[in-house]
Amino acid sequence: MNEDQQAITDCQMGNIESYRFLVEKYKVRAYQLALMYTGNRDDALDLSQEAFCRAFRSLKSFKTGKNFYTWLYEIIKNICINHYRRKNRNQSFSDEREQDRIEDYVSKVPKPDEIFEEHEMRDLLWTAMNKLKSQEREIIILKEFNELSYQEIADALKIPVGSVMSRLYYARQRLAKLLGSEYE
Repeated sequence: MNEDQQAITDCQMGNIESYRFLVEKYKVRAYQLALMYTGNRDDALDLSQEAFCRAFRSLKSFKTGKNFYTWLYEIIKNICINHYRRKNRNQSFSDEREQDRIEDYVSKVPKPDEIFEEHEMRDLLWTAMNKLKSQEREIIILKEFNELSYQEIADALKIPVGSVMSRLYYARQRLAKLLGSEYE
């Protein structure tokens, strides 16, 4: 049993202090993920905290053996999409148009200096990342920044592992091409 599973089991048995381990371990990744979806630091902080609260309330139904971060990822993504819908509920759109607006919202990634204020290479990387399609950007972030396995990405995105590998391959190819044009 790994540390995450042990903490979850302890929480399910009534030791709520064990949840602190999971929060500490994943709080930065959760915040960055929410920031990717919202583009707003305050919203990202609020929504990532809300995700941890929802996960805690649902922990009794969590199936041990599953990956906690994959489960948390899904919660964060849904909370961010619902947040977007609430912000824009005064506007009435058809389902198709609403879906397009949600995809536009999801594809907005904060500027590089908002997330990583370090050096020029990261700026170039994020400039190129922002030019990717939302699906390409999402799969690269899950693999390269969140270091999820192919199986964990497949579980999070609800697609076959082969599709993960294929999408990741083409996303990396496109990113490499964009980075090449940034240097020119």
